Amino acid sequence: MTKRLAIGILSAGALALSAGTALADFQLTILHINDLHSRIEPINKFDSTCSAEESQAGECFGGIARVKSAIDGKRQELSGANLLVLDAGDEFQGSLYYSTFKSGPVAEFMNGIGFDAMAIGNHEFDDGPAELDKLIGAVKFPIISGNTVPAKGSLLDGKYKGYVVKEIGGQKVAVVSVLATDTAETSSPGKDITFEDEVTYLQKAVKEIEAEGVDKIIALTHVGYLKDQEIASKIDGIDVIVGGHSHTYLSSTDDKAAGPYPTLVNSPSGVPVPIVTAYAYSKYLGDLTVTFDDKGVVTAAKGAPLLLDASVKPDEGYVARVEELGKPLEELKVKIVGSSAAIIDGDRKSCRAVECSMGNLVADATLERVAGQGITISIANGGGLRASIDAGDVSMGEVLTVLPFQNTLATFQITGDGIREALENGVSQVDEGAGRFPQVSGLKYTFDRSKPVGSRITGVEVKEGDAFVPLDPAKTYGVVTNNYVRAGGDGFKTFADKAVNAYDYGPNLEDVVAEYLTTHNPYTPYTDGRITDATPAGYVPPKK
Repeated sequence: MTKRLAIGILSAGALALSAGTALADFQLTILHINDLHSRIEPINKFDSTCSAEESQAGECFGGIARVKSAIDGKRQELSGANLLVLDAGDEFQGSLYYSTFKSGPVAEFMNGIGFDAMAIGNHEFDDGPAELDKLIGAVKFPIISGNTVPAKGSLLDGKYKGYVVKEIGGQKVAVVSVLATDTAETSSPGKDITFEDEVTYLQKAVKEIEAEGVDKIIALTHVGYLKDQEIASKIDGIDVIVGGHSHTYLSSTDDKAAGPYPTLVNSPSGVPVPIVTAYAYSKYLGDLTVTFDDKGVVTAAKGAPLLLDASVKPDEGYVARVEELGKPLEELKVKIVGSSAAIIDGDRKSCRAVECSMGNLVADATLERVAGQGITISIANGGGLRASIDAGDVSMGEVLTVLPFQNTLATFQITGDGIREALENGVSQVDEGAGRFPQVSGLKYTFDRSKPVGSRITGVEVKEGDAFVPLDPAKTYGVVTNNYVRAGGDGFKTFADKAVNAYDYGPNLEDVVAEYLTTHNPYTPYTDGRITDATPAGYVPPKK
């Protein structure tokens, strides 16, 4: 039965019933994180590992020990209340702790915190299905994803479900999950995993859940803030959406936020659906309390992301365990590879939309490394850059936080037509903040977001000697990127299909960048106009 109820909308994104509270009301608090990305240690304001000096100055955020103490504190504060603790995916990838130990610490820390459910994120497939299989086998709670479909008889077949129904306070609450369907492009799920459309799956799943007599349905998604809003607008029966993937910061009090917490979007029947997400990297703990009436309709939703700053005392046991695990990593992490005269901007808002100084650093470094091989162009995916670096000494640990994927340099030849096609892919999802946005060296390009996808690149020039000349569609050029992009990752199918003389096994990307910083020490970050956004003023991206 479709839920319908006339409700009033209050300021600051809150939602409340216009009448008084009924005796049958059921209140549920949802604590949630997303996109932790192996930030086991505390982070600084650049989302990189916090230094001892920053820690002493009280400038650190997050870290798994703060997540633990914050959730424990809320459990104590809400003793006896109905509580659901959720993770919207992407625990994997992002620091030396994952590069070195893979899923082991993830399971250990999450089990200790006591999550109720976790969504599969795209980066859970970064080491193929095998590492996700290990995590599923090690955790004491369900990991779920309904539209992520393993082939019959494959490694993950039967290892996870699309949703779970939990008994909380004498009520049945369903948690159902979906994953972004472009995961085959953004990670490495392999040929045995396919993805059903998120909306199509959820429409079927909601009917199935309701047929089981469950009228409280939480969607735990890893599809991004924009897609969450689309889901809310197209499906009746979902009561709350707890999301991840886009690293979106929501707040009803901070004008820098992407939207209010919660964001309300009307379902097809006109019932507002609260949507929440909690940025990334362990910096915030989402805290949402919803009230259901006796028909399972949300009549109130309020909350805010809790900033896990120095005022949150880290759990001592977790601090000790993190230090124990980190001992073999310390020597590598603290090694100084160079210094920077200013902040090297690796923020995702920059590197997935415009020329950023981190993109220039990585593209320049890779091009210099292979210039003697006849390579003249470097293309780096903005989504491969995971943090900024502060001014001053630069440690190997910081470089590894920026470049955590252990990618190798890949070189190949391709025609100018192929390069233009790749750049079109790179700017095809710039309004969505997709990681395919191309940072470049040895090349300049101009794009216009107001033009149709596939025809947004309006100019390309390549460097020949000391000058830039127009790209020749028929000429063959030497290109360097990373092995993930060369194999078609982030939608760069052109490189997988049309590259010739490809070699994907060069040195590790983080080592190349570290050596470049050493050679060019001190390094001065810069942008020089190699990427131009020629979108007309006043352009408004079309709603998805």
